[in-house]
Amino acid sequence: MTALPARHPYLVAVVLALAFGALAMIVAAAAGLPVRDPDGAVGPAYVRLAGLVAVLFCADVIPRVAARVRRGQARPIGALRAVVGERWTLRRAWVVLAGLLSFYVTYLAYRNLKSFLPFVRDPVYDGSLAEMDQVLGLGVDPATVLHAVLGTGIAAHVLSFVYLAFLILMPLSLVAALVWTRDLRRGFWYVTALGLNWILGTASYYLLPALGPVFADPATFAGLPPTGVSQLQATLWEERLAVLADPFATQAVHGVAAFGSLHVSIAFTAAAFASLTDLPRWTSRVAWAFFGLTTVSTIYLGWHYVADDVAGVAIGALAVWAGAAATGHDVRAMLAARRPARRAQSAARVA
Repeated sequence: MTALPARHPYLVAVVLALAFGALAMIVAAAAGLPVRDPDGAVGPAYVRLAGLVAVLFCADVIPRVAARVRRGQARPIGALRAVVGERWTLRRAWVVLAGLLSFYVTYLAYRNLKSFLPFVRDPVYDGSLAEMDQVLGLGVDPATVLHAVLGTGIAAHVLSFVYLAFLILMPLSLVAALVWTRDLRRGFWYVTALGLNWILGTASYYLLPALGPVFADPATFAGLPPTGVSQLQATLWEERLAVLADPFATQAVHGVAAFGSLHVSIAFTAAAFASLTDLPRWTSRVAWAFFGLTTVSTIYLGWHYVADDVAGVAIGALAVWAGAAATGHDVRAMLAARRPARRAQSAARVA
């Protein structure tokens, strides 16, 4: 895919958000279903995003203000005005706002289209996906293998923590990409890739609607201890039943869908983005480790089948590639430039 000119790197993200939002409204009208603004466990998405922007804005500005005051370059108020004026032009503020709004609209459309799923696409493919897991596991369920290898004690709590950490790390990475980077093209590469994850993930839900192992076969996961994830799964099932009973009688949204895994796709997107850009090496290492643990947690805790995670990787890779092209980045050129550096590092280690 050829990179597009990037005079307006936010354009594709905004257009996709508007189109996806319109699609959600059209489906809602056609199916006679309500559009909801879903609240998460830590509040509405727009409140979380605003809070994260405030925190990261302060983390960006305050140390610079303190450094100028400490060096005697200015008094606190003057230093604050100077730093904000240098780092936060009106154009930058508007562009960051456009990124946050495009993400929020895309996320809102994703949650609603996911909620409409059982009313629009009734067949459930859990049986076929479970059979595929048995084939891949040579007759043994992959989740059962993980339970036997890792145990059902501490591992359950650790993997539950990893899975739930995603709910904070994903919006945090989004806001950091917009607030902390001086290169808005690069920030919008990540924003566009995240939006594409929601869009492609929604398409995969409608392609192969499935509940997921823990909902289709709860007995396999009955031996796991109570964790934050098990509480979340119980809540999602209760909300599913409430929405199916009467979508107009509840403010909840239906949030159960397995194929493909957006936890895996977005974790892959973050890791690939960290590797392709000039972020510190430790960032990409941590991101790839988180991706690996997230993938294991989705199988171990019963959220996804193996095929869901494979689809998640494909979605994440496509989102990174298309997001790069949409914001004027050439992934092939970036990969080619990294090869000589890797060879030089390997030669240095040998020497």
